[in-house]
Amino acid sequence: MSSPVGVVFEGFGDHAPLDLDAGPHAARDILDRIHHGTWDAFADTAAHVGYCSHPIRLSGSTTRIDAHTGEVLSQFRSTDQPLGALFQRCGNRRASVCPACSRVYARDTFEVVRCGVQGGKTVPASVADNPLLFLTLTAPSFGPVHGHRDGKPCRPRRAHDRALCEHGRPTWCMTKHGDHDECLGQPLCSECYRYDHHLVWQWWAPELWRRFTISLGRALANELGIKPGKLRDHCSIQYAKVAEVQARGAIHYHALIRLDGPALLGIGAPAPDSITTDHLAALVEHAAASLRYTVPPPVEGDPDLVLAFGPQVDVKQVRDHHRPDDPDAALQPAQVAAYLAKYATKDASDATTDRNNPHFQRLNALCRTWATEAALRQTRRDTGQPCTIPLWRGGVDPDAKIGKRTRDLGYRGHFATKSRRYSLTLGALRRARARFQTLLAQTGGQPVNLSFIDLLALDAQDTDDQVITVKDWRYESTGWDTSTDQALATAAAARAREYAQWKATTTHPHHSKES
Repeated sequence: MSSPVGVVFEGFGDHAPLDLDAGPHAARDILDRIHHGTWDAFADTAAHVGYCSHPIRLSGSTTRIDAHTGEVLSQFRSTDQPLGALFQRCGNRRASVCPACSRVYARDTFEVVRCGVQGGKTVPASVADNPLLFLTLTAPSFGPVHGHRDGKPCRPRRAHDRALCEHGRPTWCMTKHGDHDECLGQPLCSECYRYDHHLVWQWWAPELWRRFTISLGRALANELGIKPGKLRDHCSIQYAKVAEVQARGAIHYHALIRLDGPALLGIGAPAPDSITTDHLAALVEHAAASLRYTVPPPVEGDPDLVLAFGPQVDVKQVRDHHRPDDPDAALQPAQVAAYLAKYATKDASDATTDRNNPHFQRLNALCRTWATEAALRQTRRDTGQPCTIPLWRGGVDPDAKIGKRTRDLGYRGHFATKSRRYSLTLGALRRARARFQTLLAQTGGQPVNLSFIDLLALDAQDTDDQVITVKDWRYESTGWDTSTDQALATAAAARAREYAQWKATTTHPHHSKES
């Protein structure tokens, strides 16, 4: 659908230059491109990779050979490309690393989540008839922190209840923090805050989620009066989950949970009539609240730690719940999908705009300390010197690897996951996009009629026994030639994103209210 007649995007034209965040040599670099005749080549290459900020540069060739005659049917070489190399998207999902690729990842994630709610793209529409819940699981408290209380004082205390902690700091806060207050997420007392427990919980959070799904399956089996091993013959639990970092640096999960029928019947099989949405919500809430998992302590000699989710377990019925910002409007499944897709492109570094956050610095320092201590223990074991017993379960030091998770504040799991039969896969969408680009190249850039083409067909349909494909590619480097090239690509990606948002709100005005 096109935009209304007479409505023009203001970002086009000479009067709307790009907001270029480049260094002092930007003008010189651009003039060098023009002088050497490579400006058009750079523009074409940047468009080919979707204005990726850190494209991957490859060299080599792909040759298609007739299997019977040995004739070379076609050959694609990197030296024939505009800049003398083949540039490919970096594919990074983090918006802080590559805005262009993270936007593609967010769109794909949105389609994966949406199709699991409404159907489409090989997913049957029957998924919309099954019980569906929106679940939020938070981390427990590791110490009082400053927070936004909807215009109310942060941590109010009456005058006679205002006591100091053992380190001489107040245990109350009467300030009404704003949305962008630098104090948000900071502990009231950094000495009282249990940073060690925070990191231990963060490390084992993926295991907690796994055990939650197991507990939910057992609860369903018990409700149906069957053995847990027979649950797949009666129903299956499907989910799509994303992890979000709170202002205090702790992970919490948002998930869509759907109850399907027997797994052998495929995606969207009718759920058992005996398990209603209300019934499923009660089982989910009980499984999350009752889950406990014991892990070794971070310090030898201390008692084992019992991990659990926080008390704020929120379970909503998606199709029967109203939007929090508009009580008169129903919560649409597509809105929940957009919500999950948005957080799938973020990481711990996006949780705050202040890179000098003292709370985050403390967590990062503890990650590095544990990694260093684990390396020393391993060195002593290798050399036969006396060393302390590994502090973590199974004779393996997870803290030896926690140093690699410093950027994610000790969280080792994926930020977006789904069950196997929840919906289609990201790989299927990427292969469909590649097929579309191939069709577009074969038509010389002319419009392609997709009404009779199934881009999500199985890969087996693309194989040709008559043709042998020989690929010889080598990795050369990552990134553009200059920082100016990167700034131009990033600025063009931002303008393309603005245009996409403008087109969506102009073509469908009601989307502006829902987004």
